[in-house]
Order: sequence, then structure tokens, then C-alpha cells
Amino acid sequence: MGTRRSPLGLLQGTLDVLILKALSLGPNHGYGVSLWIRQRTDGELLVEDAALYQALHRLERQRQIDSEWGLSENNRRAKFYELTPGGRKHLRAATSQWRRYATAVFKVLEPA
Repeated sequence: MGTRRSPLGLLQGTLDVLILKALSLGPNHGYGVSLWIRQRTDGELLVEDAALYQALHRLERQRQIDSEWGLSENNRRAKFYELTPGGRKHLRAATSQWRRYATAVFKVLEPA
């Protein structure tokens, strides 16, 4: 029998880049973004609703994403978020920084 692991907590500053990446694939509502992150990480990362919507509102204030009301796939009113050109630029820069950071951490963790 396999051991169930609990989901990992998000490191500070991670959520914004995950949201931007999800929205780089096309407009989506908050639940869709959360679901994409969960599926993409095989359930390792779960995003708390409050943190997700705080991040979406923050990214909107920073003009990295725009939003508009529409109908979800189950015909409910939902706010859809979309990446702006500034958000795409920020995602490219943040992705580069995360790759550098992860590479440096793995260098430390690998056997000498």
C-alpha cells in the first residue's frame, strides 16, 4: 500500500508566477487556475482559495492580468482572468529567476 503524502505548502512568491503561467495558456476563472495548478503538479501543490483570490486581485492591481465577467463551463457567472503584455513580460523574467534559483538549490543538495 502506498503512503499518502500531504500537499506541499507554497514558497513565498511562488503563487504569482504559477497563476501567470496558468493564464499564459488562455483566459480562465479562479477555480480553473487552481485546478490547473493541482493537476499540473499531480496534486503536490494545493492553492488555498483566499490566497488565490488575494493573488489574482494583486496581479490585477499591478496590471499583469485583466478580468471580465463571463459564464463558466457549467453556465455560472464567473470572473475570467487574462494575461496582459506586461504580465507576459513579468512571467518570462520570473521563470528565468526561478530556473536560476532551482539550479542553485539543486547544486547545494546534490552529493559533493
